[in-house]
Amino acid sequence: MHRFIPGKRSRLPGHLSRLVIFCAILIAVIYFSTSALSRRTDEEQIQTLQTQLWQSIVHCYCVEGFYPESLDYLKENYDITYDEDRFFVDYQPMGSNMVPDVTIIFRDGDS
Repeated sequence: MHRFIPGKRSRLPGHLSRLVIFCAILIAVIYFSTSALSRRTDEEQIQTLQTQLWQSIVHCYCVEGFYPESLDYLKENYDITYDEDRFFVDYQPMGSNMVPDVTIIFRDGDS
């Protein structure tokens, strides 16, 4: 019969709602931070692959006197390795004495 005595109310619902809001905000902050970090990592991987490819292309030209005729030539002779499931590399040779056109595209895992 203590239900109607003033001052004996439970403060659990107020604390519970604040806890739920705090947890929701914390989860949102973690999610967006992880997404931003993942995006930045993908951009850095593309930049690293691009640097690796161009260094190998220039090295091939300096040592052998011609630009590589294909991406497979670079893979076999200059140890170019990358995750082909994550990156698409379009290698378009322009001739043995002209710089090739190289495009790197990140393959989104959602598609």
